[in-house]
Amino acid sequence: MSEPVQTPLTAQNAAFKPRIFSGIQPSGGLTLGNYLGALKRFVEKQDEGIETIYCLVDMHAITVWQDPAKLRHATREGAAGFIAAGIDPARSVLFNQSQVTAHVELAWIFNCVARMGWMSRMTQFKDKAGKNSENVSLGLFAYPALMAADILAYHATMVPVGEDQKQHLELTRDIAIKFNNDYGVNYFPVVDPLIEGAATRVMSLRDGTKKMSKSDPSDQSRINLTDDADMIASKIRKAKTDSEPLPDSADGLKDRPEARNLVNIYAALANQSVEQVMAEYAGAQFGTFKPALADLAVSKLGPITTEMNRLMKDPAEIDRILGEGADRAEAIARPIVDKVYDITGMIRSRR
Repeated sequence: MSEPVQTPLTAQNAAFKPRIFSGIQPSGGLTLGNYLGALKRFVEKQDEGIETIYCLVDMHAITVWQDPAKLRHATREGAAGFIAAGIDPARSVLFNQSQVTAHVELAWIFNCVARMGWMSRMTQFKDKAGKNSENVSLGLFAYPALMAADILAYHATMVPVGEDQKQHLELTRDIAIKFNNDYGVNYFPVVDPLIEGAATRVMSLRDGTKKMSKSDPSDQSRINLTDDADMIASKIRKAKTDSEPLPDSADGLKDRPEARNLVNIYAALANQSVEQVMAEYAGAQFGTFKPALADLAVSKLGPITTEMNRLMKDPAEIDRILGEGADRAEAIARPIVDKVYDITGMIRSRR
């Protein structure tokens, strides 16, 4: 598969309205990685005036078994995180995936378009399945086709993604191109990835070579959006580093993953470039840099935590917001998916 084109809108997409789609899987608590790699950027795109559609992808979550009560809680908590981070349900469409059936309808069509070889090359499937690939769910294997359906059901032209999702987005592009070629149409856009910013991939506080993950057994490896100020400061203070001072340029961080991670986090939280951070803290020891990072993190994340806690006290209101978002999403996706049925030759006399 070719590398995705890094332009705002490809020539193939000129006929399509600019529209952003992205989502987060509600499989546990939100972390600093979710905020910097996704939520913060989602808000920025909303504020640029482009149509934005954001989704809690609960159907992706069940590719591995989920406790039903915990899944409902995680979905509501995810929605609270979106809103607390600055997503306005009046300006963006915010909903949970399972309320809009167009996703799974289109996913089946794409299961018939995608090739087994494409799916088997997905590195995330290999990583999650490990040596137990014969016993994982079919859903985990077919996950990328549903991801493609999530995006293309809205004719989205752009998707903010982290580095670890680039391969899945390339598959979405391949599915769109193959569908268009198979049926002689220019019906689906060829989606562009939006990969930008200093901390699109936030790493573990305990190991700078591994992604910050809510599934890591060590809570010290991550900052949760539900952590209070004291916990945030403690985790940053205890974050793994080396004994060298900070260099005067980003090049000096090349072989220092833990140092690079903390600098990237600071830059993303402060809306600065890494070079700007280096200019300010060149020669500083981590005994100086870590408290500054902790203060910055608390000032940025504290209000989000407070608002999430307030929202979670009224789950009925969260459900109402998600329901209204699902109605708006359905209004966009339904005619798009109905047209797919027509293109593929399905008789749809009862609608």
